[in-house]
This record gives sequence, C-alpha cells and structure tokens, in this order.
Amino acid sequence: METEKTEPQPMSKNAKKRLLKQQRYEAKKAEKKALEKEQKKREVERKRKEWDEKLASVSQEEREKLIEERKGLRKERMEKRSEERENKIKKLNEAKSNGQNVVIDLEFAHLMNSSELNSLVQQIMYCYAVNSRCASPAHLWLTSCVGEMQNHLQRLPGYDKWVIEKEDRSYIEAFQDQKEKLVYLTADSENVLNELDPRAIYIIGGLVDRNRWKGITMKKAEEQGIQTAKLPIGDYLKMSSSQVLTVNQVVEIILKFLEAKDWKDSFFQVIPQRKRCDADLGECDGEREGNESGEEKDEKEIGTIEGEDVENKDDLKVKRQCIET
Repeated sequence: METEKTEPQPMSKNAKKRLLKQQRYEAKKAEKKALEKEQKKREVERKRKEWDEKLASVSQEEREKLIEERKGLRKERMEKRSEERENKIKKLNEAKSNGQNVVIDLEFAHLMNSSELNSLVQQIMYCYAVNSRCASPAHLWLTSCVGEMQNHLQRLPGYDKWVIEKEDRSYIEAFQDQKEKLVYLTADSENVLNELDPRAIYIIGGLVDRNRWKGITMKKAEEQGIQTAKLPIGDYLKMSSSQVLTVNQVVEIILKFLEAKDWKDSFFQVIPQRKRCDADLGECDGEREGNESGEEKDEKEIGTIEGEDVENKDDLKVKRQCIET
C-alpha cells in the first residue's frame, strides 16, 4: 500500500533556533575532529621515534629480541580479535532464530536529502555495532533498502559482511504472513510499551526529519492497519523539550531492556543528560531557553534525529567493529 505524502510543516521559531545551534555544533565538531587528527598524527610520530631510538640504543641481539616480542604481541592481539569476531558472528546468526525482531523502516528515503541520508546511515552503523556487542543481540532488519539509501549503505566499509537482514521489500511484504505481529514504535501512539513481546516485530522509522514530518509514522501505521506503541519514557523521566530520539538510541534502549528488563535504567543509560530535565532543580533545557510558543512540545517522532547525538561516540571504534564483524 502506498502511503499518502504528508506536506512538510513550516519551520517554527524554535526549530530555526535549533538549526542555528546545530550548525554551530557541526562547525565546532569539525574543528575538534581536525585537532584530534593532528594530535593523533603527532602521537604516532612520537611513538615511532621512541621505538627507533630504543632499537638504536641496544645491541643487534637485543634489537632482534625486541622486534620478535613486538611481533608476538601483535599476533596475539590479532588472534584475540579474530576470536571475538567469530563469537560475534555466531551470536548474530543465533539471533536470527531466537532474537527479538527489530526492523528499521527505510521507506522514507525519498523525503531526505543526501546529508540526512548520511546521518541515517551513521545511525544504522551504530545500531549494528551496538547490537553486535550485546550478549543476546536482536535480529535486525533493514527493509525497503533500495535506491539511494542502499547506495549510501553500500559505501560503508564491511557492509557486505554484516550479519543483518537486508530487504529490498517493505516490512509489509517481508512479513505478509505475520502482519498481526507488526508493531510500529511512534511517540504519537496511545499504547505504552510496558513489556517487549518476544513474538512481536518492532518497527522503527528511519527518518531524519528536522521536525518537518510530524506524525508521519503513526499515519502510515494506521493506513496499513498495524499495531502501534510508544516507549514508556514519560513514566520514568521528563524530557527537556521533546521525545525525539535517534534510530540508534531507540535500538540501544530496546537492547538494554532485553538484557536488564528495566526501562528506567535503559533510558538513563542511553538518553543524553542534556535531553533530560534536572530532577534536583526541576528545570529543563527547553524551559531555560524559552518555549513561549509551545511548538517544541510537538516534536516527538521516534526514530528521527536532530543530527548531533550519533557523533558523540567513538567513530573509529564503531567503524572498526562494523568492518570486522
């Protein structure tokens, strides 16, 4: 079934403020990244120089011994990494038969520009990395993985080796015999997800909407006649402005809950401090910055992103995990 297109909402005053804040953040991030790259380069050169000086200060016999010891340590690290990689792949393959089914719906790709698609691809990369580290990973699916979205994903190093379901069909087609098990996660739902049903197939909207496409996932689910639910965030904490979460945050919260069966702990581990109200002061970031129009409260599309959270993690570590797994 084709989903009727929803007209984008005009940008509110608060949304414009957030956009300017995001642009300043990205400029600082780029500057910080360049500085870290230069520092890393200097550190590599320093260590290489120390190693060369150490070899030059000892006899030929001691030099050969040091080189062999270093080769042994490197081999040991590689063997350990290979063993970890094999264990991850084994767990991910086992999850295909007994893991919680979690779908990332990529059918909104046509609503995003290239930059937003790149943001979503980064989120998916983090989803895969976090899932592969779990003791009991979920069974991850990418549906409607076609066209430009697929092209962006295929540029990721190691993507072709990912142990994840890559479906060019929509989730409705992929699970046509299990439609009653489909549950779309959207903050617009009136149904609170108190427990995860191991038989259910939870769907997360893959959309970087910048607050333009409010209610689109709820409308889609209603038109398709499938169940909806929202995470019980409001039962455990108060958000500073809205319940906007990135795709990787939603996936990580689900994974945390699968391990600990504790929503509060899962939310506090994943949702950034700046997005939560200060319990002691009874104050919120959104209230301190001013929310005179009240428009900020409406921005609550689960699975969307403002573009900043995913970059706060260790990019290189995550990328290496995705390449190796």
